[in-house]
Amino acid sequence: MCTDQMRRHRVARAFRAGACLALLAAGVACAAKVPPAMPAVLAHPEFVYPALPAALQGAPGASRVDVGWRYLQADDFKNADLEFGVALKLGPGLYPARTGQGYVAMARRDYDVALASFDAALQVNGRYVPALVGRGQALLALDRSVLALAAFETALAADPSLTDLARRVEVLRFRSLQDVIDAAREASAAGRVDDARLAYGRALADSPKSAFLHRELGLLEKRAGSPDRALPHLRQAVDLDPSDTESLVAVGELLDARGDAPGAEAAYRQAAVLDPGLDLNARISDTAKRAREARLPPEFQAAVAAPQITRGDLAALIAIRLENLIRRAPVRQVVMTDTQGHWAAGWITEAAGAGIIEPFENHTFQPRTPVRRGDLATVASRLIALIALADPAVRGRLAERPVIADINPRHVQYDAVVSSVAAGVMPLVDGDRFQVTRQVSGGEAVEVIDRVGALAATMLGAARP
Repeated sequence: MCTDQMRRHRVARAFRAGACLALLAAGVACAAKVPPAMPAVLAHPEFVYPALPAALQGAPGASRVDVGWRYLQADDFKNADLEFGVALKLGPGLYPARTGQGYVAMARRDYDVALASFDAALQVNGRYVPALVGRGQALLALDRSVLALAAFETALAADPSLTDLARRVEVLRFRSLQDVIDAAREASAAGRVDDARLAYGRALADSPKSAFLHRELGLLEKRAGSPDRALPHLRQAVDLDPSDTESLVAVGELLDARGDAPGAEAAYRQAAVLDPGLDLNARISDTAKRAREARLPPEFQAAVAAPQITRGDLAALIAIRLENLIRRAPVRQVVMTDTQGHWAAGWITEAAGAGIIEPFENHTFQPRTPVRRGDLATVASRLIALIALADPAVRGRLAERPVIADINPRHVQYDAVVSSVAAGVMPLVDGDRFQVTRQVSGGEAVEVIDRVGALAATMLGAARP
């Protein structure tokens, strides 16, 4: 070979070597590799394929993304990383390749590197679903579930067809909610009301239609002495879950405390229908009675709170609170000349007609005459006698003769006083004294009449009349 031929041969060989080195510098092998086929069983089915948007499908290096994905699903991390790297060198803005690198790092359990890769891809396209899903997976692996949930929710909003992701989002939402609820309950148990209130508020912001969250926050506010805050949450709990008896009872208690006896009665009755085992009969009876009394004339409320009750007031109290018992008494015709125009005229007629408070011999009732303890004992003894007709236990108690120091057996009201004391309706005062001439307040009269009602409850086979 001549000198010129040898020189040309060396130059050609050097050119080929330089070209090959240049290709290697670009990360492209001189000898083309055959891309692997997609494996029948994917090594990482939880990863989302980094599909190329239409605008990038003809971009330099775009074809390498699919090749890298095949290597990744075959667990060939080295070649997968190489292919995604080559794609980025050929097309620096190829964010699907950057997403592919993130998934390679995920497969290697290098979650910080994976997160950085997904974030880099999202800086180019913040709505790119494969990178959003990958970011969520990396954050979950790093135990940052709140941020992971946000990434998954953004991905699901962009592509609602990701049903598997939707299920994962629901699980994460529940876990996140449960963590907040646990924190709220812990704060509540420790008496940190403000912290518990804040935690329940966060939980309700995520799940505003949760009946049990409204119930728990309502009960927290009730225990904290904030009825105005508690009541709306408890009512919302019942609206969302009509079978929530715990909230219904709490609503009844709050309404009762604020003086809304009709509302309290309705709540208790609804709870009792749903769960008869709650034993709300006493509450229902009490609120029903007060609901009826709330509709009575204002004179009645004034009477029961008065420092001195009158005969007319007492007649109304008996006819209203012992209605069922009064109806068992024989009715007699009475003539009274001074009750017309009195606010309690109708009830005075009922009590007088039943023989409980009789008019005077001159046919006057004298409804404004003050009542003394001896007078109240007379009335109470007549009511007790009605009960004793049907209740042997009461008759047995009436056979007792209590010692009363300040009343003579020859006193006209002695038998009535003894009967009232023996039945437990009117207690002695100052040890063994009765004080027959002491005036009676509205509160004392209410207590006596309510004790009579308690005695009558067994006989009538119902709650207190």
